[in-house]
Amino acid sequence: MLNFAKVHFFGAAGTVTGSKFLIQAFDKQLMIDCGMFQGIKELRELNWKELPVDVKKIDVVLLTHGHLDHVGFLPRLYKQGFRGKIIGTNPTLAIAEIILKDSAKIHEEEAEKAAEENYSKHNPVLPFYTVTEAEKTIELFEAKEEGEWASLSKEISYRFQYNGHIIGATFIELEINKKRFVFSGDVGRVNDYLLAAPKKPAWADYLFLESTYGHKLHPQEDVEEILSELIKETIVNKGNLVIPSFAVERLQMLMYILWRLYKKNKIPSIPIFVDSPMGNNVLEVFKRYPQWHKLPMDEYKAMCSHMNIIESYGETWETIDDSRSKVIIAGSGMVTGGRVLTYLSQLIDDPTTIILLVGYQAEGTRGRQLQEGCHEIKFFGRYFPVKAKVKSIESLSAHADQQDLLNWLSEIKNTPEEVFLVHGEQTALDALRLKIQKEKKWNVLIPKLHDVKELIV
Repeated sequence: MLNFAKVHFFGAAGTVTGSKFLIQAFDKQLMIDCGMFQGIKELRELNWKELPVDVKKIDVVLLTHGHLDHVGFLPRLYKQGFRGKIIGTNPTLAIAEIILKDSAKIHEEEAEKAAEENYSKHNPVLPFYTVTEAEKTIELFEAKEEGEWASLSKEISYRFQYNGHIIGATFIELEINKKRFVFSGDVGRVNDYLLAAPKKPAWADYLFLESTYGHKLHPQEDVEEILSELIKETIVNKGNLVIPSFAVERLQMLMYILWRLYKKNKIPSIPIFVDSPMGNNVLEVFKRYPQWHKLPMDEYKAMCSHMNIIESYGETWETIDDSRSKVIIAGSGMVTGGRVLTYLSQLIDDPTTIILLVGYQAEGTRGRQLQEGCHEIKFFGRYFPVKAKVKSIESLSAHADQQDLLNWLSEIKNTPEEVFLVHGEQTALDALRLKIQKEKKWNVLIPKLHDVKELIV
């Protein structure tokens, strides 16, 4: 008699964000990741829809890593009745806790602001989830060690394997009745400033592979030279260099690169302001889990001492009022929210401002609009003219590019029965599908949102 595992693609199918995969097998139901959709309005509106299954029957959620598009839907899952375990590595759960609390606070503040200023179509204006709901969700967290197999039932076991990308990130190997399912999560880079190279899977009967940069090779850029030149230009123009940054990993990497440049006398002693409450908390995670990264603790302390770490919103306005040329690193990385919007509201219409984008900008985000040369941008309920100079550094991305992904597959000894490409926009998915089919002769599929696949186990 054949046994089947049923896989539901509830997110990251035909798009980069919203990672959610539900697996039903042998009377168990488990999810790999539970993230929010980001980007275009059509995707963001999907966040408000309940999952079309009885979430009370889900036994466990396994997390590849702590980014919002992999964990941000968890409190909504809780609201729908989920009370199972949420399992990840220690740093992943620490990052997820920071992100969920911060996200909930932002949701509450935005709902309150929208109600006060009457710019929402909804009445009453409700937050996506509250701080209390986030805290209740966090109570379900349970940590597991990287590299160790753990059992969910007689037929099902799993383990987390180091994957670079951000602190705590892993790919997940899931054994169901001796068939191995590999969920890549987000694959990191080989030569990362802060993290070791990802481990590689050795076997995969069914592979679920991210494709964010499946169509691209990261440019060979001299990041330190680019940053040095932009800082010199900022000083000459008596302006500001504003770097919207992801709070996890990218912000810490930028701090480290700027610290290195200063130490090597490649940049003058320009004030550097780091304004990301979430990013400050992530710095603490680096301090707590030194075995998960390459940054020596003495360098960590010196780097933090060199920066102006902003603690309050009042200090944000003091920084804006500071007339000196300066570097401002502020969340969020795709300019979707956070403190960076406060800076841009005051500086984006100034030609002496340089905005430096340092990571993937999803379709429909303000970051993508800026990258593509928009002349105005909308936030806080109104349009702001873009007179600032906009630059990008793609090579700082924490995501593997096409060659990195092919290299990550290089130690798989068998021919997978099926490969599912996820976490990608259509161009990236198609390009990677053709590349894998040509080089590996593997059977590659691109699932659509809400597809259900029955796989023999």
